[in-house]
Amino acid sequence: MKTFHCNRCQQQVFFENVLCERCSALLGYVPEVGEISAFEDAGDGLWRSLHPGTGAALFRQCRNYAVENVCNWMIPAAAPDTLCRSCQFNGTIPNLDLAENRVYWYRLETAKRRLLYTLMALGLTLESRAENPEGGLQFDFLQSTGDDDAVMTGHHRGIVTLNVAEADDAYREHTRSSLGEPYRTLLGHFRHETGHYFFDRLVGETRWLPLFRRRFGDETADYAAALEAYYKNGPPADWAQSYVSAYAAMHPWEDWAETWAHYLHVVDTIDTAVSCGLALLPDSPLEPTLTDQTPVEDAGFDSLMARWFPLTYVLNSLNRSLGMPDGYPFTLPPPVIDKLRFVHRVILTSAPKG
Repeated sequence: MKTFHCNRCQQQVFFENVLCERCSALLGYVPEVGEISAFEDAGDGLWRSLHPGTGAALFRQCRNYAVENVCNWMIPAAAPDTLCRSCQFNGTIPNLDLAENRVYWYRLETAKRRLLYTLMALGLTLESRAENPEGGLQFDFLQSTGDDDAVMTGHHRGIVTLNVAEADDAYREHTRSSLGEPYRTLLGHFRHETGHYFFDRLVGETRWLPLFRRRFGDETADYAAALEAYYKNGPPADWAQSYVSAYAAMHPWEDWAETWAHYLHVVDTIDTAVSCGLALLPDSPLEPTLTDQTPVEDAGFDSLMARWFPLTYVLNSLNRSLGMPDGYPFTLPPPVIDKLRFVHRVILTSAPKG
C-alpha cells in the first residue's frame, strides 16, 4: 500500500485515519483517485476535497463513516448512494446489540478495506451482489448464538462468510495456536476467501484450468473427503516442499486460495516498501541488498521475488530484535514460487487494459 499525507498540512497519515493528528482536518479515502484526502466542511453534510487529484470536488461521508464510525471512505456528492464502494459489498453486519461487536465490526471493515484497495490496485473487476445478483461478491459477518450453530469462515458462490469471533484477538490467537498455524490474521482471512471467489471468475472453466491442474492438482477431487482426511491425519510429512502452508496441502482449491492470499501479501508489502523508499544498503557484500524501487504495477514477477527475500529477512531480523515472533513465518520452495508466478500471470492477463 502506498503512503498518504494530509493535503492541508502534509502530515503523513495512515490508510485508516479519519482525522489529521496535526491540523485536525477530516480525512477520507476517495476510491476514484485511490488516495486519502483531507477535506474542509462545505456545509449541508458536504465536504470539499483538498486533494489536487479531485479538482476540489464535493463528497459525502459513507453512512458507516458518519453514523457508525467503522468506515472512512467518501462518496461523490452527486452519487445517490448512502454507502461507499467498500460498504456496498456488505450483506450482513454484526449484531450491534452486543456492545463488543462494534469494535469487532470496525476491525473487520478495516481489514476488508485493505483487501479491496489491493484488488482495485491490481485492476481486478469487482462487482457487488446488487450489481451482479448471481456472481457478485458479498461479505457476511456472522457469529454463533451458542445453540450448536457454529459459524465457519468460508466462501460459497460469491458470498464470503467471516466469523465475527475472528476479530477478537484472544480468540484468533487461541485458534491459531490450537491449529498449529504460524500466521492467522483478519486480512489473511479476507485474502484467502476472495481467492476462492476469483478462482471461479478467473480460472474455473477458462483456458487457465489445464495449467492450473498441472501446478495445483485436480480440483474435482472430493473436497469433503479431503477435508476429513486433513483433520484426521494432518498434511503430508513433506508438505513444506510443495505448499505455502500445511492447509494448502488439503485440496487444490485450498492450495490456490492460500497461494492467492500469499501473492496479495507479497505485492501489498512490497508496495508499502517502495512507497516508503525503503532500500537495503549494507556495508558488507554478504548482507542482503535491496535497491529496486520499481512500482509493483510495473514490476515483473522475478523483480517481486528478488525483492521479497531480502525484505522478509530484514523484517524477521527486526522482529527478533524486538523479541517478537517472525513477521514472515514462511519459506517459499520452487514449486510454491511457480504457483505464485501462475497467480501473477492470471491477474496480469485478467485485469482490464488501458
